[in-house]
Amino acid sequence: MAVGTAGDASASVRSEGSGSYVLPMVLMVALYFSIGFITALNDILIPHFKDLFHLTNVLALLVDLCFFGAYFVMSLPSGWIVGRIGYKSGIIAALSTMGLGLLLFVPASIVISYPVFLFALFVVGSGLALLQVAINPYVGALGKPETAASRLNLCGGLNSLATTIAPKVGAAFIFIAAGATTAALARSVRVPYIILAVFTFLIAIVTRFVHLPEVIEKQSNTSAGEGNAWQFMHLRLGAVAIFTYVGVEVAIGSILINFLGQPSMGSLSHAAAAAYVSLYWAGAMVGRFIGSFALIYIRAQRALTAVAVSALVLVTATIFGHGHLAMWAIVSCGLFNSVMWPCIFPLSLKGLGKFTSQGSGILVMMVVGGAIIPEIQGLLADKFGYQHSFIIVLLCYAYLLYFALSGHKIHQPRFASLPGYIPPVEI
Repeated sequence: MAVGTAGDASASVRSEGSGSYVLPMVLMVALYFSIGFITALNDILIPHFKDLFHLTNVLALLVDLCFFGAYFVMSLPSGWIVGRIGYKSGIIAALSTMGLGLLLFVPASIVISYPVFLFALFVVGSGLALLQVAINPYVGALGKPETAASRLNLCGGLNSLATTIAPKVGAAFIFIAAGATTAALARSVRVPYIILAVFTFLIAIVTRFVHLPEVIEKQSNTSAGEGNAWQFMHLRLGAVAIFTYVGVEVAIGSILINFLGQPSMGSLSHAAAAAYVSLYWAGAMVGRFIGSFALIYIRAQRALTAVAVSALVLVTATIFGHGHLAMWAIVSCGLFNSVMWPCIFPLSLKGLGKFTSQGSGILVMMVVGGAIIPEIQGLLADKFGYQHSFIIVLLCYAYLLYFALSGHKIHQPRFASLPGYIPPVEI
């Protein structure tokens, strides 16, 4: 999943020489990698819990609901926490919360309780929400403002690398031999999550003793004057676009293993299907690196139009095709998902002026689409079958095409007639 900025303040780092930024950037890259790795493991947990607890798709996809729902619940509190304790302490608190959630997989696997697993995932998701609120502005501040995009792109690339690797690593640990006992199936999650917990606590300790440059807040006066970010129609439509983009990206990865296990798709084992989940996320990684260059020359709305049309064609092939055609069509969606976030985000914030930071926070909260859309697809899969369930994915891509063609266009808010209002310029 792509990552973005949050919060109501811009930030800069007190000048201490460029050399002081190297170690903090290494730490930030490691954190982005960890975020991607932990998030992508959910794609392995969903089919595993489905078998372990004999769940419907709707119940199995509660994994995504609890994990991404934490982002929605904790985004605003996380901004308040970081504002109170600072970026460095916020990172340490986030890592400690994540480590606690990861360790909760041990008692959950002992009592073999699905609700305890879900609670553990909510705790992990809460820690990740706090971590992203802390590190996104920090990365942007570690150096010259004009090179902030390249630093965020580097971190995003490492995040995508982690999502590519994680399904294979998770499958090797979690998908054990057929016919294993319930206790053995529950126990198989312990080792990877204990390792991740230890790694997370170690990074927290390193962060505590590593010198990080001081971040200086530059508060924007969003309360002054009339109106707020919600008054901008294109922002509201952009919030829905972020919701649908994150929703379909997560939904495809979450349902892919069970979908490829269907007889019409070749009845792939969980372990074999996990390799295609890795390819799906690898497509996103490759696309983000390509997009970092292509978007210099191609306007965001045109790029979003192209990838949305391509994704619509691929999902249509998935719904009506079978075997290798449908399999490769849905796996290829990862490539076209890759540049959607960096296209939607700036188009949604264009022309907001002093309301930009408020609008950014609204967009980040819409990551909750990763909790809702998979649940809708799971319900459709239970009632109508896996292939027909992709109709929700098709509708989401259709909305993204609408946003690219029309929804992103700036409409003057209701307070535009007030004295002193400067209309934004279309670019």
